[in-house]
Amino acid sequence: MLQRTQFLKRILTLNRLNRIQLRCSSTGTTSDEVSHFESLASTWWDVNGSQAILHRMNLARLDFVQRIIRNSIALNEEPTKASQDDVYIPGYNYKAFFPKEVSNAVSQDIRMTASSKLQKMKLNVLDVGCGGGILSESMGRLPFIKHVTGIDLAPDCITVAKSHARSDPLLQGKVSYHVKSLENVKGKFDIVTCFEMLEHVDHPEAILNHAWKRLNKEGILFISTINKDLVSWFTTIFVAENILGIVPRGTHHLSKYVNSKDIVQWFQKNEGSKYELLDLKGTMFIPIKGWVEHDCPNVGNYIMAIRKE
Repeated sequence: MLQRTQFLKRILTLNRLNRIQLRCSSTGTTSDEVSHFESLASTWWDVNGSQAILHRMNLARLDFVQRIIRNSIALNEEPTKASQDDVYIPGYNYKAFFPKEVSNAVSQDIRMTASSKLQKMKLNVLDVGCGGGILSESMGRLPFIKHVTGIDLAPDCITVAKSHARSDPLLQGKVSYHVKSLENVKGKFDIVTCFEMLEHVDHPEAILNHAWKRLNKEGILFISTINKDLVSWFTTIFVAENILGIVPRGTHHLSKYVNSKDIVQWFQKNEGSKYELLDLKGTMFIPIKGWVEHDCPNVGNYIMAIRKE
């Protein structure tokens, strides 16, 4: 373990010595932002280190992603192809009309059918701003994920991500990492994630545009970021960075925060009826519980899912 740590530190040092001046992408990620996260790379996988709160957040993000995907599965085929074994989903709240035993049986049947179809799916994922690979690895271990492509502009973070992924044989061939900007990514994906990265760019609308172009039809874009308000400044900067020290100082800048309503308005303006907002939830960190969802997405942190029609 000690030899591996020393080897990793040597690689990170060589990255810094040999790096040509980083070019900022058209999506507006500055060299200051990249340098900040490069300085955190060596402790990225320390669950009690600089990214401790991100490790805890990852659990909530995974729950959200899996719930959205599971709820998006079409249980029945087209009416002409339907069989007598298909699950019947009434167009009303059946739990309010059926006896408890019947409604429970219907719910169980729906869950089992969705789970069965989910296991047969093989989805390709693009993780934008993957950092050291916390989310990418977690997604790569899901049985219905075929491959995860993680991209980031911080070479040291990508080095750490690659090194850590090699320690898990189950991830071989399922996860790959690249020092690359979003606009230079080729191909299409079933899922694109932009988690905790929009608040670190100067042009979030460019990120939305490029991320949307990378989605297959009926693909899902997942976003998690922070509203631009006093509550956000107080919780994420004043308290988290300056008082409690659970987030490294200089990580966040209020001027870069993005309101959830602005993202929704961007889709309304640019995509019209070609998208569906699947869910939008506020999120908050409670020390004794971790990250939890709530129904006030216009304050503080939030997470959302948008499907391409």
